Amino acid sequence: MTSVIESPVESPMESAVNKVVQNPGHGESFTDHMISMEWSEEGGWTSPVLMPLSDIVIHPGMIGLHYGQVTFEGLKAHRRSDGRMGVFRPYDHARRFQRSARRLAMPELPEETFVAAVDQLIAVDEVHLSTDPSHSIYLRPFMFATDTTLMLRPSRTYRFLLMAFVAGGFFGENVESVSVMISHDYVRAFPGGTGDVKIAGNYAPSFLAQQQAEAAGCQQAVWLDAIERRYVEEMGGMNMFLVRGTGADAHIVTPELTGTLLPGVTRNTLLTVAERLGYTASTERITVDQWREECAAGTITEVFACGTAAVVTPVGAVRDAKGGDWTIGDGRPGPVTLRMRQALVDLHHGDLADPDGWLHLV
Repeated sequence: MTSVIESPVESPMESAVNKVVQNPGHGESFTDHMISMEWSEEGGWTSPVLMPLSDIVIHPGMIGLHYGQVTFEGLKAHRRSDGRMGVFRPYDHARRFQRSARRLAMPELPEETFVAAVDQLIAVDEVHLSTDPSHSIYLRPFMFATDTTLMLRPSRTYRFLLMAFVAGGFFGENVESVSVMISHDYVRAFPGGTGDVKIAGNYAPSFLAQQQAEAAGCQQAVWLDAIERRYVEEMGGMNMFLVRGTGADAHIVTPELTGTLLPGVTRNTLLTVAERLGYTASTERITVDQWREECAAGTITEVFACGTAAVVTPVGAVRDAKGGDWTIGDGRPGPVTLRMRQALVDLHHGDLADPDGWLHLV
């Protein structure tokens, strides 16, 4: 099941030079191909098929459209300094994809099949990626329910697709601090819900808070817990880290996983990388008031967000309609943040020791 069948209809191949994307932005510079598989109760998974990226035909009564049985992942492939392509932690993303599918009563895709599909797509579409180290190929695997019925039940058939786009910086090409707004009107997730998995239904409800943040002059919203509305959880669709202290004595902390936060692969990576760089790293529950007060006292010196798309992004200012606004440090990217970002970028490009084998070579 892990071997990929090529579709008999292939798009004409241009020269590699003509395929390279020079100014990709984020989310729109799609590559040429996709991989498709289907699942049914009777036959299980079909063999994956490589085909040109194209529109798909669906029935308007498809369960996935109406009841949200849709799960997805996001991972990246990078061109290493030696020219080879490496995908960052694909098996971890495969396991999270399985966990998301279980939560929505969907079939699990085997890890090896997931990674084999990623390898095949990168092998044919890496020609789009330039040698610019700030560019990468962002892979989007997703699965959706395909039964044609409006009966409120899990689907009995599903389709898996893997597509990709060339990505630049999520917040632009330069590493600059962003501003964030505490969201008091809305919450992202609640205990017993789906906050710890990656499903389509988690994201559309966040758009209104994001629009509020943008109207307040901020790039992202910060989510609080759903029960007490006091504890910091995530920033937009990203995990957050706070830095206490400076230099070699800095302590890096991130909100602990409570079942309502997404266990980010980048989050997990940075907890390990921080300790390898000599910092203390830990998790804890952090209130908004504590965050504000520790910034005012100079205890919290830096804050950054992280994720597959965001990599490591510094946060310079916070807007809070209830408790008042504040600045983090001097509002500029801090040295610990920049060092963490550089270490992650070096890992992506094979320039930093990788004892865990996180960079999977294609």
